Amino acid sequence: MIFTQYYLDCLSQASYLVADEQTGLAVIVDPRRDVSEYLEDARTAGLAIVGVINTHFHADFVSGHLELAKETGAWIGYGDVATPEFEHRPLADGERISLGDVTLEIMATPGHTPESISVLVYEHADDEVAYGVLTGDALFIGDVGRPDLLASVGVTADELGRMLYDSIQNKLMGLPDEVRVFPAHGAGSACGKNLSTEKQSTIGEQRRTNYACQPMSEQEFVDVVTEGQPSAPAYFLYNATLNKQQRDIRELDEAIPALSTETVLDELAQGALIHDARDATEFTAGHYAGSISVPADGRLAETAGMVFRPDQRIIVMADEGQEQEVAVRLARIGFDHAIGYIEDPEAFLLANQHAVTPASRITVAQAEEALAAGDVELIDIRNPGETAGGMIPGAREIPLPELPKRMEEIDRTKPVLLYCAGGWRSSVGASLLRANGFDDVSDLLGGYTAWEQVNRLAG
Repeated sequence: MIFTQYYLDCLSQASYLVADEQTGLAVIVDPRRDVSEYLEDARTAGLAIVGVINTHFHADFVSGHLELAKETGAWIGYGDVATPEFEHRPLADGERISLGDVTLEIMATPGHTPESISVLVYEHADDEVAYGVLTGDALFIGDVGRPDLLASVGVTADELGRMLYDSIQNKLMGLPDEVRVFPAHGAGSACGKNLSTEKQSTIGEQRRTNYACQPMSEQEFVDVVTEGQPSAPAYFLYNATLNKQQRDIRELDEAIPALSTETVLDELAQGALIHDARDATEFTAGHYAGSISVPADGRLAETAGMVFRPDQRIIVMADEGQEQEVAVRLARIGFDHAIGYIEDPEAFLLANQHAVTPASRITVAQAEEALAAGDVELIDIRNPGETAGGMIPGAREIPLPELPKRMEEIDRTKPVLLYCAGGWRSSVGASLLRANGFDDVSDLLGGYTAWEQVNRLAG
């Protein structure tokens, strides 16, 4: 058996290649949209990709099933509850797929979504115990998939929670302890609240350590699983819908062009936005007014999906050599309107100094002085699970994914101070407010972590 896990840190997303080296037949599970790596690995190993399985309609990224099918002629499989617009292979609970001696078995595990499946992987067709189980977004390492996303139109979070209880407590926990667990996501994903940094585990380990896998009643399970979930980024519903559609295919060699200064200024005048993907320090020193900062050194795609709209025309400003990577990361969430990039950011900013402005980032001492001196709008943009551990006194909670829709709750006549856990998200949020007409916006260097450390030492 050939078994490969592909992991994207920026989306905390895992996909898998499973193949029989004797027959050369392979299946890709939960592929991302840029599929070149799967194709290259298959070519190198002499494999034919004959099938693509999605464990569910993903909400946090655009799956690469259509791209792989175009390049290989592979069938596309979903749980038989799924009804996508494109031709697909319905996969029934208990159905076995032979790749040779290597065999896959479908297990219906609804709850995160109604059509969710897991895939048991057998190294040999007659093995009594599976080598592993690809659990999609049903079972994570340390957590389970949230049942409250709006991706499942017409099904309530309570109904999904009860489906998930059966999938976890009865089906997946009914597997032998030694079965390896390979989930579709890891720490940082908004598809759960307590995901581990580990990339694999076992059923036995999850039975012992995962809070949601402990014996409990159905209602207790629903209550504990839905409590304290992070706010879902706005693009989640867009992606879940897009993954059901016969959408446009991203070509393997697709690239965005360099834009002249004249073209950039013309596009800006017509409503395009600059996505400044440079380091936050560079953005703070000077950026084109109205730009939104989402640095390439962090969770760029997910965060861009919080502060941009899918239909917005985006001009990329990035360090040399990163421009195409930024465009690919945007395309992974279906944001296909990156129209080009600024070839030389420094030269562009020097040529347009009249529109260049710094960003205000302040220390804990400066923040406490400002808060003591006047009426400041203090906004905590962390998620509920984070704020439960404490907030700066006087702060109002508006998680970053909710900020675009809740900006009008913030008084524009007052100085605004944003903070997150460490300062990365707050810089993004502050740039979003400035781009939307807020005149006096700062964010806290080091975030709540720095404030807590200073006040702990002072206390």
